[in-house]
Amino acid sequence: MKKITILSIIAASILMVGCGEDSKKAVAEASTKAVESTQEAAGTVEETAKRAADIAVEKAKEAEVVAKRMAEEAVTTAKEMVKEAKKVTVLDEVSTAKGKEIYAKCTGCHGIDGKTKALGKSPVIAGGNKNDILAKLQAYKAGTLNAHGMGKLMQGQVSSLDEATLIAVSEYIETLK
Repeated sequence: MKKITILSIIAASILMVGCGEDSKKAVAEASTKAVESTQEAAGTVEETAKRAADIAVEKAKEAEVVAKRMAEEAVTTAKEMVKEAKKVTVLDEVSTAKGKEIYAKCTGCHGIDGKTKALGKSPVIAGGNKNDILAKLQAYKAGTLNAHGMGKLMQGQVSSLDEATLIAVSEYIETLK
């Protein structure tokens, strides 16, 4: 019986040792698989990071191109605005000169400075609002205004003037102070 017990213990030990080796082998395989999986995941993360960086660089280049185009458009627009402003200034100067020239025939009644009451009846026109003056001149020309009994006289004065000339003289009168 002692021999059977000893043999049983030896058999059990061999079985346990054998199982232990299988366990060690399984642990080693699992460790190897975990390391491989971690390396694979790290590689995927690295590839994803590289792709994201490439996309970011591409988008930055696109943004730079758009920004340059917008800057060029802004410069072009600014240059056009400067040209328009110069044209307006030149037109204003021409208009003022033309207005002053046309106003010369008004000085007999309104005075050189526009501060004389025409025939002692009309109000002073110097410094009047150009839009109001223009409206009155247009109405005199059309024969629909007879302020202070001056309708026919004023109609005779403005009947030959075109719209641009009426505007020019209105703007000039507004500058008189």
